[in-house]
Amino acid sequence: MLPDPRALLRRLFDAAVDAARPALCVPPALPEPPRGRLIVVGAGKATAAMAQAVERAWPGPLEGVVVTRYGHGVPTQRVLVREAAHPVPDMSGVAATREILGLVAGAGPDDLVLCLMSGGGSALLCAPADGLSLADKQQVNRALLSCGARIQEMNAVRKHLSAVKGGRLAQAAHPARVVTLLISDVVGDDPADIASGPTVPDPTTLADVHGIVAHYGVPLTQAAGRRLQHPEAETPKPGDPAFADDVVTVVAAPQLSLEAAADAARAAGIAPVILGDAIEGEAREVGIAFAGLARQVALRGQPAAAPCVLLSGGETTVTVRNAQGRGGRNQEFALGLALALDGLAGVWALAADTDGIDGTEDVAGALVTPDTLARARAAGLDARALLRENRAYDLFQGLGDLLVTGPTLTNVNDFRAILVMPPDA
Repeated sequence: MLPDPRALLRRLFDAAVDAARPALCVPPALPEPPRGRLIVVGAGKATAAMAQAVERAWPGPLEGVVVTRYGHGVPTQRVLVREAAHPVPDMSGVAATREILGLVAGAGPDDLVLCLMSGGGSALLCAPADGLSLADKQQVNRALLSCGARIQEMNAVRKHLSAVKGGRLAQAAHPARVVTLLISDVVGDDPADIASGPTVPDPTTLADVHGIVAHYGVPLTQAAGRRLQHPEAETPKPGDPAFADDVVTVVAAPQLSLEAAADAARAAGIAPVILGDAIEGEAREVGIAFAGLARQVALRGQPAAAPCVLLSGGETTVTVRNAQGRGGRNQEFALGLALALDGLAGVWALAADTDGIDGTEDVAGALVTPDTLARARAAGLDARALLRENRAYDLFQGLGDLLVTGPTLTNVNDFRAILVMPPDA
């Protein structure tokens, strides 16, 4: 007998999240103890749980400070956990970052700085460069989040306005050795993109930033504009002595989570098809494209026959047209998918962020069913109008189809599963 579609989709999401839990992926990657101190620092939505995993596995003394999003803290004994705002930084993030910079600045050549980074670190690890205020960073951050820029482009701008991103944390820790453990939430798993690469050389340049700002029409404050014209804003590059003996390891990534979900699908008797871990694009448009793939399975049996599940990861974007709208990129994907499927029988879907937070909402994402549009019409909800107004949240809330998980304490970006069942199932 085939499984209940809703229950199966949730089981696949849980399998993807479980594969990236810090308690599982952090301990095997820990380095050998140093001659001197172990100093633990970090930032991101998963970082408090990563620090907890280090404490439980580390054989000797350690100290440290990490910063995570409000509500994502966990109990620790020796590493101080600070909480701050995400996705727009606040003064708590600035204070925590100053604490981290002060701690690593006292490290010597026999010490080891263990840096734990995960998605969300770009906003949480916040130290405005000289001449900039937090208000400058907040304004630029809001503009970047709403303009449709890719995460790599947003991070390039952030790095050049920061005193800690783009390799500057490693510079601050020099001459101590730095070992960085990463939970990747970015397409391609490039360490320079995860949390804006505070401990790795930055391949982007001021010229790149100027191009990004011009292309998207990003409004800059006067101070930010001045900073980006100054040569000192350039970030450290490969060959800088601060990176000479450092080690960077990605301990969890979207592909590994997709493979875990695929294993769970097979166990349920459903054939998995992994479409890719690096899907990008405007969320609603990606939803339309994926509806075409689901239709090909349902009507043509390609690239697999039903029952099967199409799995994918990556990070889509949303161009905000209504500043009062509600709903993150996964909800927009789901609504775009539902509209394009137009009630196609046998197709169910889940789209969610693996950290449990889709955009700025306290929901992970949303579920699509074959009767999503019919139920919306019966409830007096205009799906097309709500999508135009960036109000996907309102539709899925009205249908009871929001996925609410709470903070998962990890983050390997978006997870999408489109389940195609036989029409008579």
